[in-house]
Amino acid sequence: MPLKKKFLTALFLLFLSSVHAQKSQVWKEVQAGVWKTQIGNLRHISLLQAAGAKSLPEGLKSLPQTGFPLPKDEIKFKIIDKKIYLSFPLASDEQIFGLGLNFQTVNQRGRIMNLHVDHYGGKDNGRTHAPVPFYVSSRGYGVLIDASAYMTVYVGSNVRSDSKNRPPIQDRNTDKNWDSQPPSDALEVLIPADGASIYVFAGPSPMQAVQRYNLFNGGGYLPPKWGLGFTQRVPTLFSQDDIIKEAKSFEDHQFPLDFIGVEPGWHSASYPCTFEWDPTRFPRPKAFLDTLSRMGISANLWLNPYVSPKSSLFAPIKKYTGSHLVWNGIVPDFTLPQARKLMRDHFVKHHLDIGVGGYKIDEVDGYDFWIWPDVATFPSGTSAEQMRQIYGLMVQEMTASWFKEKNKRTYGLIRASNAGASHLPYVIYNDYYSHKDFITALVNSSFIGVLWTPEVRASKSAEEWVRRMQSVCFSPMAMLNAWADGTKPWTFPEVAQAVNDVANLRMQLLPYLYTTFAQYRFEGKPPFRSMNLVDGFAFKPKGEKGKVDATENPYGMSIKNDIKDQYMMGDFILVAPMFAGEKSREVYLPEGKWYDFYTGKLVGENQKIQITPSLDKIPLFVKDGAIIPMVPVHRQAPKDGQHYPLEVRHYGQKASTWKMYDDDGRTFDFEKGAYTWTELGVRRGENGQLEGRPKQVSPKANFGYMPEIQWSFMTK
Repeated sequence: MPLKKKFLTALFLLFLSSVHAQKSQVWKEVQAGVWKTQIGNLRHISLLQAAGAKSLPEGLKSLPQTGFPLPKDEIKFKIIDKKIYLSFPLASDEQIFGLGLNFQTVNQRGRIMNLHVDHYGGKDNGRTHAPVPFYVSSRGYGVLIDASAYMTVYVGSNVRSDSKNRPPIQDRNTDKNWDSQPPSDALEVLIPADGASIYVFAGPSPMQAVQRYNLFNGGGYLPPKWGLGFTQRVPTLFSQDDIIKEAKSFEDHQFPLDFIGVEPGWHSASYPCTFEWDPTRFPRPKAFLDTLSRMGISANLWLNPYVSPKSSLFAPIKKYTGSHLVWNGIVPDFTLPQARKLMRDHFVKHHLDIGVGGYKIDEVDGYDFWIWPDVATFPSGTSAEQMRQIYGLMVQEMTASWFKEKNKRTYGLIRASNAGASHLPYVIYNDYYSHKDFITALVNSSFIGVLWTPEVRASKSAEEWVRRMQSVCFSPMAMLNAWADGTKPWTFPEVAQAVNDVANLRMQLLPYLYTTFAQYRFEGKPPFRSMNLVDGFAFKPKGEKGKVDATENPYGMSIKNDIKDQYMMGDFILVAPMFAGEKSREVYLPEGKWYDFYTGKLVGENQKIQITPSLDKIPLFVKDGAIIPMVPVHRQAPKDGQHYPLEVRHYGQKASTWKMYDDDGRTFDFEKGAYTWTELGVRRGENGQLEGRPKQVSPKANFGYMPEIQWSFMTK
């Protein structure tokens, strides 16, 4: 054989060896309604492994049993040069949700996403605080790609030449309906790795697909009751005396306060951190924490997990750290048990043993010039890219485990997360500050198993202040982050009463809100939910053709009309935030009758309504048959042995039942059965009038409420 021919043959064989394709992949049902397949050679750590996720089989079995939700023969993959190419089918009317914590869009179909842990930079391009590679279809299924790698997702953005549903050929010169982005029937993913696990979650509804995803990852986190109260983060260099004074000012104003955020000045050195108390500002840290505890307040400490040379932890942990510094601190490799143990021993000694309640974990996301670069190396052999995708998960899982060892629930803040995080006790925050985009992020968080807070820091006007405070009080964490501005809830006196009212309303709703988080834990239902997860939500997005502009939009790209500024809190309450400068807004109501929360009056049914609310109230609507348990106004979550009177509101004319959850509100004893579900029900009596049952909560089945129930029928 001629040399040239031999060379070409060898080259062809080499190419074939680098390409692996399999027409029929084996899918194994690993839990009820959850299927898994493995592609290629798995890396030593995945996203779910980093998150420490453990599924809840009983919760998964309680969901409707159904078959594999996609045509298996239309799911394709191949490996070329140690990169995975995936393709999933899309129907023409299918909407796709999820794929990270997005701030401006809800339906991701037609987009290209580069999923990469990072600060949010103002565009929904995949670089975000939680680039979770999980998507949910409007057709009622979900797909997770479990690989600790950057990946690119083409969400029906490009048409394949072998498509079964090729779009019609159009001529821009003659066809007014010409589309610069013809519809594609494939969702495709490029993963720069030669191994990954793929999971498919059945529905049959989008909500049930999300529930399966969350339950597969351990269910949602159930915060301590104090975590659902109000939190104030104090200025950076406050001392222990300053913080005690701040806490007393909340007492003086009769404003709710359950935990205080202590910012970087508590460290003896920060950026990077010692994780040891500064002796000038905090000379008696245990006495400080004890004083706060007597005031009913938990302390949450700011940190970034990069070790200062001034820390006593520096020398022993140095050999378990990466090749590059962050904020001039060494970066522990938390895939190594030695690094985790050293960190644990240091934190338990200096924090947990003296009463610290939790952490705010900063700077684990980006930007590229702040965090370690992709050329960094780590002693475990974990690549810099992998470490970027899992670091926030590992820090969450590690710190959460320390509190669980003490049988103490915690609740804190994190800058980076990823798949498998629903069971972890952290809420995402960032430095971005668009009120509207914050609400869109809250909507999107419900698809991907993370929590998000639209925190308040400062405002340009009293109107903006009260509108932001209203939104944050209807979110997973009601937080005023005053680290830089020193703001207080009463900073704008002209709206101080309205701010106080909405904070008090959150506290009154604690039985309902706590039950909503219990549903997250036991049933996998997100506590704050996109309208796209609600049964009977009839809104259908339409792509509106964009105006042609030679510079900004030369191809007339279409604009989506997502519903991204309203959401559900739990089963019954629809939240429609207002924004500064807006006097009215539209609200889309799902099927069934809906009522005003404050008055009980009917507002509409399966329709779009226009509302013009007053400044002092956030618009809230409740569905027919809603059962809302409440308690009187109180500043703090109940302590051991403290019981509040219980009022249960009913809205509309529909008979219904709903289960209210309770436990001790602070330990993990509920995992051993120390909890109750009390069924609350409304029916029509023989006289035709609505009546509520039971009249009392059994003392044996009650943790935080007095036995007597006051029933209130809001719709007259």
